[in-house]
Amino acid sequence: MLIAEVCANVPIKSDKQVFSYIVPDDLNYITIGWRVIVPFGSKSIDGFVLNVFDGEPDGFDFALKEIYDAVDEEAWFTPSMILAANRLANFYLCPLSQTMSLFMPGRVSKKISARFEKIIEPAVEITDELLFEIKKKPAQLRLLSRLRDRKSLPTAEIGNRPLIKKMIDAGLIVERERRILRDSYASINPIEKSIELTSDQRRAIEAVEPFLENQEHRGFLLYGVTGSGKTQVYIELTERVRRLGRRAVILVPEIALTGQIVVEFKRHFKDVIVIHSRLSIAERSDAFHRIRNGECGVVIGARSALFTPIDDVGLFVVDEEQDFSYKQNDAPHYHARIVAEEFAQLHSAPIVFGSATPSFESYFRARSGELTLLRLPIRIDGRSLPTVECVDMRKELKARNFSVLSRELLELLKTTLERKEQAILLLNRRGYSTFVMCRACGAVVKCSECSMPMVYHSDGMLRCHRCELEQTSPKTCPKCGSRYIKFFGSGTQKLEQTLQQELPSARILRMDRDTTTRKFSHQKMLDQFRERQFDILFGTQMVAKGHDIAGVTAVGILSADSSLNIPDFRSSEVCFMLITQAAGRAGRSASEGRVIVQAYNAGHEAIAYGCRQDYDGF
Repeated sequence: MLIAEVCANVPIKSDKQVFSYIVPDDLNYITIGWRVIVPFGSKSIDGFVLNVFDGEPDGFDFALKEIYDAVDEEAWFTPSMILAANRLANFYLCPLSQTMSLFMPGRVSKKISARFEKIIEPAVEITDELLFEIKKKPAQLRLLSRLRDRKSLPTAEIGNRPLIKKMIDAGLIVERERRILRDSYASINPIEKSIELTSDQRRAIEAVEPFLENQEHRGFLLYGVTGSGKTQVYIELTERVRRLGRRAVILVPEIALTGQIVVEFKRHFKDVIVIHSRLSIAERSDAFHRIRNGECGVVIGARSALFTPIDDVGLFVVDEEQDFSYKQNDAPHYHARIVAEEFAQLHSAPIVFGSATPSFESYFRARSGELTLLRLPIRIDGRSLPTVECVDMRKELKARNFSVLSRELLELLKTTLERKEQAILLLNRRGYSTFVMCRACGAVVKCSECSMPMVYHSDGMLRCHRCELEQTSPKTCPKCGSRYIKFFGSGTQKLEQTLQQELPSARILRMDRDTTTRKFSHQKMLDQFRERQFDILFGTQMVAKGHDIAGVTAVGILSADSSLNIPDFRSSEVCFMLITQAAGRAGRSASEGRVIVQAYNAGHEAIAYGCRQDYDGF
C-alpha cells in the first residue's frame, strides 16, 4: 500500500508539519510534488506531497486517513523547488508550508483553472498535388491553403461547422483542444539594434564567462555608474548561457522598471517570460505552465520571479541589488537578494549583482573578496555625468520663497521647456511618513531617550517608534524658537498644483501610488513620456531608478533629506542612493544633464557625497 507524507498547508505553530496519509488506488499516480486535498481534523485542506513509499497502515500508532483528491493534473513542485523551500524554511525559521506557498502564483493554494480552445490541424501532408485534387472544392482548398501557412487554426475562427466535419470525415484535418496561454507582453516586438561593447563591458563579461561554461557558482558585483551599460552586460551573459543550453533568471526591484528591461531582452531573445504581482493569477499560472514545459529560456520579473518551476538555470542576475523592494514584508520575510544567491548555489550557477550604488553589504563582500568586483566607471560613448547642485531650502525661506520649488529649480525647468527638453522631479516616497522639522534651522524633533526622530500621529501626538515615548507636538521649534515648524508629508498633489501655477504651458505627468493602480499603468506613463507627450514627469522614487529616456536633461530632487529623518539605521544610505540614482536619469543622450537637489540639511554627508556622486567616498 502506498503511504504519502504530506505537508499541511495551514498555519501550524508546532514543529509537526508533515502528516502521513494513505494513497487510494484511484490516485496511485501521485508522486512527490503533487498538491492534494486531505482531511485535517474536521475539515479538508490542501497539502504538498513530500514523499511516497510502500508501507502498511498498521505500522503507525494511529489510524491513517486517505487522501481525498489531487488538485492539479500534474505534479506542481519539482524536486529542486522542494529542496529550495526546505532550505528557506530552515534559514528563515518559518513553517515549510509558508515557503512552499511562495512557489504558487499569487500564493494561491487551490486549483487554478486553465483556458482551452478547439483547433484544427492537417491530418495529412499538404502538397501541391493534394491542393490540385480538391481544386473543385474551393472552400476546402482555401482552408487547406491557410493551414499550410499557419499549421493550425482556431475552430471558432473558421465558423463553418459542416465544412470542418466534412474534412474531418475525409481524413484531411483533425480537431483537438489546445491550452490558451495568456501573455500580456506578447505584443512587444522591438526593433533589433547592433551595440558595440565597451572595453569595460567586455572585461566584465570575460570574468563571468568561465563560470558559465564550467557550471560553477560564483558571485559578482557589477558596480557601474548610471548609464554605463549594465543591462547590455546582462544580455550578453544571457546569450552565452542560452548557447550553452541553460536558462537565466533576471530580477528587477520595481514593476515600473520591468517593461524597459523586457523590451531590451526581447530584442535578443524570443523565449522571454515575465513574472510580477501586477499580472493576474491566471496569467502567472500560464507562465508557470510554459516554464515547466520548457518553452522559456529567460525569466524576468520582480522578487516573485524566483519562485517558478524553472530548472537548469545557468545565470542569475539581481539588477539594482541595493533596492529595498527586494525585501518581502509579509511572512515569510525573505530578502530576494539572499534567496537568489541560495538558488544560484543550488543550480551551480554564477550570480551577478548590479548597481550604481551597491548596498554596503555587497560592496564590503566585494572589497573582502567574497564577491568578484567588476567595474563600469564611465558612461556609454564617454558621456559625462550630470552636474549636480544643492539648494539650501532654509535660505529660500529667508528669501521669502515659501514654494516647494526653489528659485534655481524653477528657472531650470523654464529653461528646459524653452529648449524643448524634458525634466523629471522626484519627491521621495519616504515623505509619506510624517515627522516634524523646523524650516528655519533644519532641526528635527527627536526622542530624548534614543535620539531617533519622533513620528507625528493623527491624534496630534509625537511618538518614538523605538522607545514608545510620546509627547505633544510643539508649536515652535525647540531649538531656535521659530514658528516655521512643519509636518512633512506626501506633497505630490501640492507639487502638481505648484507646477500648474508656475508653468501653465507645461504638460505634466504624475506617477505615484495613486496614479498607477491599473495594470501596466507604469509602463504606459513611461512610454508616453518617452514619446514626448509630456514635458515633466514627477512622482515618488519609482521615477528615479533605471529609466533611460533620451529627452531628459533636467532632474529635480525635492526634500532630498527627508529620508534622513526616518527612524531607520539605513536612512543616510537611502538618502545617498536616491540622490545618485535620480541624478543618473539626466543627460543620458548627447545633451548634458543638470540636477538640482533641494534640502534643509544641505550640509549632511549623505547630501554632499550624493551631489558629488561619490560612492567610494561615501
